[in-house]
Amino acid sequence: MNKKILFLFIIFSAIIINAQWVQRSNGSLGGSVTCFAMSDTNLFAGAGSSVFLSTDNGANWTAVSTDLKNYISSLAVNGTNLFAGTNGGVFLSTNNGTNWAAVNMGLTNNYITTLAVSGTNLFAGTNSGVFLSTNNGTNWTAVNSGLTNNYITALAVIGTNIFAGTEGGVFLSTNNGTIWTAVNSGLTTNYITAFAVIGTNLFAGTNGGVFLSTNNGTNWSAVNTGLTNNNIIAIAVIGTNLFVGTNYGVFLSTDNGTNWTAVNTGLVFYNNITALGSSGTNLIAGTPFAVFLTTNNGSNWTAVNLNYTNNIINVFTVSGTNLFAGTYSSGFFYSVFLSTNNGINWTAVNTGLTNRPITSFTVSGINIFAGTDGSGIFLSTNNGTNWTAINAGLTGNDITALAVIGTNLFAGTDAGVFISTNNGTDWTVVNTGLTYRYQINALAVSGTNLFASDPESNVFLSTNNGTNWTVVNTGLMRNNVFYFAVSGTNVFAGTDSGVFLTTNNGTNWTAVNTGLTNSNINALAVSGTNLFAGTLNGVWMRPLSEMITSVDNKYSNLPASFSLQQNYPNPFNPETVIGYWLPVAGYVSLKVYDMLGREVATLVNEYKLAGNYSVQFNAGTFTSGVYFYRMESGSYTQTKKLIILK
Repeated sequence: MNKKILFLFIIFSAIIINAQWVQRSNGSLGGSVTCFAMSDTNLFAGAGSSVFLSTDNGANWTAVSTDLKNYISSLAVNGTNLFAGTNGGVFLSTNNGTNWAAVNMGLTNNYITTLAVSGTNLFAGTNSGVFLSTNNGTNWTAVNSGLTNNYITALAVIGTNIFAGTEGGVFLSTNNGTIWTAVNSGLTTNYITAFAVIGTNLFAGTNGGVFLSTNNGTNWSAVNTGLTNNNIIAIAVIGTNLFVGTNYGVFLSTDNGTNWTAVNTGLVFYNNITALGSSGTNLIAGTPFAVFLTTNNGSNWTAVNLNYTNNIINVFTVSGTNLFAGTYSSGFFYSVFLSTNNGINWTAVNTGLTNRPITSFTVSGINIFAGTDGSGIFLSTNNGTNWTAINAGLTGNDITALAVIGTNLFAGTDAGVFISTNNGTDWTVVNTGLTYRYQINALAVSGTNLFASDPESNVFLSTNNGTNWTVVNTGLMRNNVFYFAVSGTNVFAGTDSGVFLTTNNGTNWTAVNTGLTNSNINALAVSGTNLFAGTLNGVWMRPLSEMITSVDNKYSNLPASFSLQQNYPNPFNPETVIGYWLPVAGYVSLKVYDMLGREVATLVNEYKLAGNYSVQFNAGTFTSGVYFYRMESGSYTQTKKLIILK
């Protein structure tokens, strides 16, 4: 059964919009950490399209760039210059990330995979070779002579020797890239993922383990004893200690790779390390959900997310003046958080909840109901202080939505809609008229009217407590509805193309999106006179009166521009949905690539009429990790990141 858990990466920033939707989340940006760089006491982390700075070894993080608008693959420091390699070129900051400038003159390929510094020389690896800049990125020159494989995955420097790792082996240049020579003797796999240097020892991480060369790549030896996972993603060095990050945790070698020991105590979600970095004697590990710190060579790890709040918010609800948020991670496992001051501060309230993601909330009097993914429904009668499971009669325990009409409690599940007339003590299925009754995305109540949505872009209305259901979709433009919010007779729908409003019980729907910088809505809640929306770039607030009295006309029947939407859910296993908009008819290509730039799936490859579309991607045969998907139509191209987490 498909599990449609609605994930929201809360991206905290300081953007203030003066009209319409206003961002209402604080802290630092979140995202899967892909790279680290160290400059004196400053530790930089690349996550998504943002750079973060920590001046206290990762205890606190501050966003120092939220506007690079490109996925950051690598960071490098040269003196007071900080460079960010992205899928849109190289960016330079001379003030620790406060300001950035594109430095791409001469780059014939802006897809940067890695960066390295050798003296005053800056090298950029791309998916079509190596480029050299001798003036801090002002100008670039291709230096590829001798490279028989131009997809650069890693760079390393030992003295005047420059090493380039590719998906076809290791290459050495002794003259700043003018000439390259293959140095692969002894390598049993040629897919290089990372380099590390200890003295004159060069280590190469590959998809088949770690290899060591003591003679500048002339010969290589496998050094994998003790590694239980040979898919090396990242390498870091502290003194003579060598660390590797894999799909199944961090491993330590104190003898140049001769022996390895797993060092994962305290790591949450340690099965997927995305980056490693060293800061003095401290080691930092990036994962899809949090940053972790060890001060004792991996013996113990601690989440360091005070301001690096990579919160994955599934759902909101309001009870009086209390605002509840259900999360998936945040360094706190699965949690419910309570705020009594409109989200300024949050407190975990989890006693009695099993270790499951929170997918839905509803409130009836003093009763707060929480739906989970796989553990059914929980009830709290004391504002979350304690929770009790209430699942008798439920045949579907993957809860996607909850709603209340009077004394009737409704649950949307992976087996349809269920009703309870006694606060969850017993449940009965009510599915007549639902065309896709095996998965409910969302439920909402307006008066005595009950709304339900499904994964086939349908919204249903029941006026008799679920006994019968009718389709009410006009104006939704084939968009998937993932969340509802209600204010009186006004019903709001959060979709993959923004927020829609109906004032006539679903007979017609109209878009109300002015001011939103991301239209992929994953959470909605009405609090007082405001509507809160969670998107992939933050939590947003808008006055209800502004939408109800003056409905936006931003969207017509056809989209005004091309758009590739962020996949949902993300991370996912095994299925996700990718939406895209076409303002004009044309040929459309939508493909998925791995971290090495290799095409792994074709989702769309055909002529399409103008309109809004979505396509499902099943990654059941893929390994966990970071992937990219790219859309091309006419002159429009866009690339975004997705994460498979198994």
